[in-house]
Amino acid sequence: MKLENKVALISGGGTGIGFASAKKMVEEGAYVYITGRRENKLKEAAEKIGHNVGYLPADVTKKETLEALVQKIKKEQGHIDIVFANAGIGHNIPLTEIDKKEFDRTMDTNVLGTYYLAQTALPIMPDGSTIILNTSATDDLGLKNFSLYIAAKNAERSFAHTWTNELRDRKIRVNAIAPGVIPTDAATGELGRTPEEEKESEERRGKLIPAGTVGNVDDIANAVVFLASDDARYINGVELRVDGGLASVYPVKL
Repeated sequence: MKLENKVALISGGGTGIGFASAKKMVEEGAYVYITGRRENKLKEAAEKIGHNVGYLPADVTKKETLEALVQKIKKEQGHIDIVFANAGIGHNIPLTEIDKKEFDRTMDTNVLGTYYLAQTALPIMPDGSTIILNTSATDDLGLKNFSLYIAAKNAERSFAHTWTNELRDRKIRVNAIAPGVIPTDAATGELGRTPEEEKESEERRGKLIPAGTVGNVDDIANAVVFLASDDARYINGVELRVDGGLASVYPVKL
């Protein structure tokens, strides 16, 4: 029970990596709050987890909705030990087609939303707590048509360094998890692929990754739990790649 008696908050917790991480944290003894924009998905996720889980819809780009969520947690649990800033989006779009609407959409969700989540949670986080950021194994890769997404993820990665220093007096650890190719329904939809196209892409990319396959959401959830636990008590300000070796073999045609 690596997270016994811990209280966690996960943004984007209704599906994919967020849901898998919430489920794993509960299995390890934590009480977990999940949030996101779609209440129906949060409700379904909470029902699947079954116990030690709460949910409340919130839009990370709207600070007042996060403030309401944190006040609920404060009333029910008193504090938050673990924040996993998981909510994020990314679109396959050429440089020449990026307009202000798309720029704001990507930056607001990934960067501003991460700021707001930390700002609202920190007042009820005890000294010695931890923040985990969801970045990407692509943040060092020059993948075409992903310049906006990679820029946003690099901004998030920088928080692991600056916040580690800024929060040092409170002994709050800040680390990032960098997933590789992790198929989820949200990612497939965001990239505009059909199920058939996604399957073909997974098979092709899996052969190029040193591990021989794409990953899955449980691979990320296991790493998130590790970073949240006392097993990682002396790990601070790092970006942990969970990518099967993807970043080690670039450039390859992905």
